[in-house]
Amino acid sequence: MKRLSRRTYAIAAIALAAIIFVALNIAADATFTASRIDLTENGQYTLSQGTKNIVSKLEEPVTLRFFFSKKAASEYAQVTSYATQVRDLLNQYAALSHGRVRVQEIEPTPFSEAEDQARANGLTAAPTQTGDPVYFGLVGTNTIDGKETIPFFAQDRAPFLEYDLSSLIYRLSHPKKPKLGILSGLQLQAGPGGMMAMMQGRSRPYILYQQLQQAYQIKMLQPNVADIPDDVDVLLIVQPGGISDPMLYAIDQFVMRGGRALVMVDPASELAGAAQQGFGRPPEPQPSDLPVLLKAWGVAYDASKVVGDRDLAQPVQMSDPQNPVQPYPVWLHLTPEQFNRTDQVTANLQSMNLASVGALSQAKGATTAFTPLVSSSSNASLLEEMQVRMQQPGQLMNQIVPTGHPLTIAARISGPAKTAFPKGAPPEPAADKKAPPKKHPPQITSAKNINVIVLADTDVFDDKFWIRVQEVYGRQMGVPYSDNAAFVLNAVENLTGSGDLISLRTRATNDRPFVVVQKLQQEAQAKFQQQAQALQQKLADTQQRLQALQQGGATEAGKPKTATGLTGEQQREVQRFQREAMETRAKLREVQRNLRRSIDELGSWLAFVNIALVPILVAIFAILLAVVRRRRRARALAF
Repeated sequence: MKRLSRRTYAIAAIALAAIIFVALNIAADATFTASRIDLTENGQYTLSQGTKNIVSKLEEPVTLRFFFSKKAASEYAQVTSYATQVRDLLNQYAALSHGRVRVQEIEPTPFSEAEDQARANGLTAAPTQTGDPVYFGLVGTNTIDGKETIPFFAQDRAPFLEYDLSSLIYRLSHPKKPKLGILSGLQLQAGPGGMMAMMQGRSRPYILYQQLQQAYQIKMLQPNVADIPDDVDVLLIVQPGGISDPMLYAIDQFVMRGGRALVMVDPASELAGAAQQGFGRPPEPQPSDLPVLLKAWGVAYDASKVVGDRDLAQPVQMSDPQNPVQPYPVWLHLTPEQFNRTDQVTANLQSMNLASVGALSQAKGATTAFTPLVSSSSNASLLEEMQVRMQQPGQLMNQIVPTGHPLTIAARISGPAKTAFPKGAPPEPAADKKAPPKKHPPQITSAKNINVIVLADTDVFDDKFWIRVQEVYGRQMGVPYSDNAAFVLNAVENLTGSGDLISLRTRATNDRPFVVVQKLQQEAQAKFQQQAQALQQKLADTQQRLQALQQGGATEAGKPKTATGLTGEQQREVQRFQREAMETRAKLREVQRNLRRSIDELGSWLAFVNIALVPILVAIFAILLAVVRRRRRARALAF
């Protein structure tokens, strides 16, 4: 038998390898189409446990009809790519549900029945240059005529895709919404313009309030009506003010009998101050407190003190040309280090932006457990509210004397508590005495385990601190950049006893700040700020004296004047002031350069690492590998 040549063996091996390669690709494409490896730090592209819980709890089928104009969108690579991502994720939902989630893809071509169906369901059509509209949305239905839609999958909300889909399925599987009772001194329904905007027909509710409306049945409560309906599942109290004693008693009894509450007080609510502006008053921050109830729940809170934090200060725009951007220590940007990672409400939060917050602590002799949820940094202290109102950011930074420990901004209160009204129900207002006396249920004087969350801030509702609103094809769309709404929604959902959506809300707002750069900025600011302010003051004084001399100044009797109208001594004084002003400006520029020097050095080092160091290391590794191989080859030949 004739042996095959080496060439024949090589050709056969190459052909066999090609066949195996093609076969493996076909098998992988058929088997692992939806498989992927998620290497992101927080598993951004892996279905969360919350989604798995929602899908596994489905008792009836949910149908998701995915409308996508594939042909009309073929020339738009980004839209097509995002549609593939949406389609893949929908298929993951279907595979996970074992038949409970049914996915249908529909292509609405122009003038087709499918296009009429898309329009009838309220989907948005994006215009194109060819004139053919692009539909890219979703309609979800359940078996009892419930319907939820995503009118258009805008790419700005791509990081929130899983949350949008899971919350849509959750709403379809829970058609009966829990009831949320809201007692508020803010006009949440009117939005930023307050009652004036509502009367003029231009009101827009705060977006966080709109999100609460989508998830819950809202029951607005009046502060002077001593009644909380029995079917209220959770009570939300925001900026309480003018609450009657009977209503305080109703809240107390609601909590005592096991009702759950989210309470928001504020030493300087900027939203409340802005709401008063429309009635001829300047916008002044308004305090709020619930002293009787907070004391009974074991919470200490001073409504005249505001937290100032050097490390968490947000930069704000100022009119000072020398320092146009300054850190404002009472506007806080909270990072993951400020959140309790063991509590479900805050475990996944990445950032929050709050304004003029207060501090909470456990009262002496409290019987309840006090669990901090949101805290300041240790480089913080309490400032007087009047002091905050009157002073500039730079002055406030200098007033902070760090306590060395974090201050609690939000806390969970649980455990045994006693009523705030040990003497019984307070008397009804005089106006109500004519009416038949109300029959109150027997008073509950103590509870084994209350469940209350307290936040010392109400500006969390302010849209400007957490969301960007933009218009997409005639519809307003919000893109969050902070977890303000997530905290409130998580807290309410947790208090209702559900938590499946909590892990989804914060996955897309991961805050990845330049921590080293921020630290360098804070150190430079602390080191050079006083020096810069002293130089600026000296420069202003010098310029003022120089201007006074140049305008004529005081002439000395008997001294000859020059052509400029100044005596020789005054001229020398002018020249000295000019030199002094130039020197001061030079020193000030040097100080301002020092503010950036460490950051610029860090930037240069990072640029060197990215551009040069890595290629150098690769080249060195390659050379060393070549040397090692050559030595091994030489040793082999020697034997």
